[in-house]
Amino acid sequence: MDELTAMQISGSALKAERARLNIAAMNLANANTTRTLEGGPYKAKSVIFAAKPLEGNFRDTLNSTAERLRTVEVAAVVDDKAPFKEVYDPSNPDADANGIVRMPNVNVAEQMVDMIDARRSYEANVTALDAVKNMAMRALDIGR
Repeated sequence: MDELTAMQISGSALKAERARLNIAAMNLANANTTRTLEGGPYKAKSVIFAAKPLEGNFRDTLNSTAERLRTVEVAAVVDDKAPFKEVYDPSNPDADANGIVRMPNVNVAEQMVDMIDARRSYEANVTALDAVKNMAMRALDIGR
């Protein structure tokens, strides 16, 4: 595995974690949205990651071992299946005849934990990229 391969793997993780962070931020921003364009309250979303074989050149494919290198990608963004919260608020314009308002199914604590986890994963991959960069720079220094 060369430096560019390590950078490609970490780069794919950075992109995936950024998507997860964006979805968590969107969920938090819409935690109180009771009316959407589709109708009804906002539905929380989750990111599904998938391992994807690292695409290399033909020679790399022929020389591959049983354990193949993988990158990560966002396979899908799916709606959370949790039920909507029901709150009694007869003064709300979105309340039904009984005064019940259907609120989004966003769990704020869960979204905050997801954001922290995405940030830590992002930082870990930045650290890996820095390590690869430092190794490449040292290799160039040795060659001088």
